[in-house]
Amino acid sequence: MRKNIKITAVAAATAALAFGLTACGTSSDPASKSETGAKADTSKALVVAASPTPHADILNFVKKNLAAKAGLKLEVKEFTDYVLPNTATENGQVDANFFQHVPYLDDFNKKNNTHIVAVANVHLEPLGLYSKKVKDLKDIKAGQTIAVPNDTTNEGRALQLLAANGLITVKDGVGTNAKLSDITDKKGLEFKELEAATVPRALNDVDAAVINGNYAIEAKLQPAKDALVLEKSEDNPYANILAVKAGNEKDARVQKLVKLLHSDEVKKFIEDTYQGSVVPAFGPVAKS
Repeated sequence: MRKNIKITAVAAATAALAFGLTACGTSSDPASKSETGAKADTSKALVVAASPTPHADILNFVKKNLAAKAGLKLEVKEFTDYVLPNTATENGQVDANFFQHVPYLDDFNKKNNTHIVAVANVHLEPLGLYSKKVKDLKDIKAGQTIAVPNDTTNEGRALQLLAANGLITVKDGVGTNAKLSDITDKKGLEFKELEAATVPRALNDVDAAVINGNYAIEAKLQPAKDALVLEKSEDNPYANILAVKAGNEKDARVQKLVKLLHSDEVKKFIEDTYQGSVVPAFGPVAKS
């Protein structure tokens, strides 16, 4: 799928020791101290776990074009799910990750007793509703089936997208924590809950599917063109973030990467490459 090594559940287990040995170190450079007082060896590569598209693509652009000049050694490790990047960051197998938004991170920390924190917003991937069987939103009718991501925040986000476009109604106040049980009027529709990464593969088996932006792009969909409807980007709390384990926010390598990710060069790369399917989101990290 990409040039980098993809880390799967099996591979992550076997690579854990090697990552653990290279992800942490010590240095006499005061600027490299983290908030907990630990020191990071700025001569070592910053290892970042990332979803293949667009996260690893953006990081690899930084690695190829900007990192060396900034004195940053950057290593990108691709993960193809939404769990291992956080557990690898918590365990010290990688130094940071780039694949998620703050609501997902907060929910993950709460459920798994992890201590991952957001460092910086980078981009937004608008969630979209896709279909290979209907051409327009108005063609979705009672009796049809819609696939949605099954993780807490993305399912709630998907249901809000459907509700905002009149396909269902949900309880007032549930927000992005909405579950299928919070639907007050399904309008005759059926729903199939699937792991987010597998939803694109279900398009042939369902009438429509709500797909995360990165997985849509990996499936060769063009969100700005192919989606029946896309999430609005204005005031959207789902910007994708660079995240680290709490205490490592001030690692000098992390701060260098933040500066590069917020550069004009990266902004142009995102805009030119994704044509509105991914948009820059360089503002302050939103708190959920």
